Amino acid sequence: MTQITPLFKREFMGYFRSPVAYVFLVVFLMASVGLAFFIGQFFQAGTASLESYFVFHPWLFLFLIPAVGMRLWSEEKRSGTIELLFTLPVTPLEAVLGKFLAAWAFLCLAIALSFPMAITVAYLGDPDWGVILSSYAGSMLMAGAYLGVCSLTSALTKNQVISFVLSVVVCLVLVFLGWNVFSELLTGLLPVAAVDLLANFSFTTHFDAFTKGIIDPKDVMFFVSLAGFCLFLNVLAIER
Repeated sequence: MTQITPLFKREFMGYFRSPVAYVFLVVFLMASVGLAFFIGQFFQAGTASLESYFVFHPWLFLFLIPAVGMRLWSEEKRSGTIELLFTLPVTPLEAVLGKFLAAWAFLCLAIALSFPMAITVAYLGDPDWGVILSSYAGSMLMAGAYLGVCSLTSALTKNQVISFVLSVVVCLVLVFLGWNVFSELLTGLLPVAAVDLLANFSFTTHFDAFTKGIIDPKDVMFFVSLAGFCLFLNVLAIER
């Protein structure tokens, strides 16, 4: 595991050597705040809470995280630098973890930069900081799970566009499984127990508890396990 740190530094700093990182940060912050203000009715709610901000994160991540994850391996394959990477004393596991952790750190930075929202809430009222902090933690964990899926799809193709589309489709399914409208449709086709089982594989099902200030170990394990399983398959895809 000695090569993870150098890979992490190279990949993380690589985001800021081009305008892409700055564009992503601006788009993410403007989109998330805009959704909270104009659709979530942040001010009209009249409560010192960031629930109207975080409720849109599962949907926002659907497009923004695949945009970050699609280049992790597709670009390496397309440019041929993947062969150069593995001429170095680095194992596939180290390469996958280094790239994943760098991208996840970048996403966590983007989420953390929304701290002015928390300051605004504190200025306007007396918020529950436990709920706010758990919401940030849940958002970062969910971002890691999204990224795990996107990293896997990126390892399966040389084309970034195909990787992006595959990531969006897979993540969309994992969001829809916990959406009430979709669950009601499935109820007419499947037994209730089967619908509840499928809902347990949804991002929104496990993220909702964090937005209410509840940090349940099973929700943490879901995000960690999903990311870990995708990274395991990612390693297998790179080895082959």
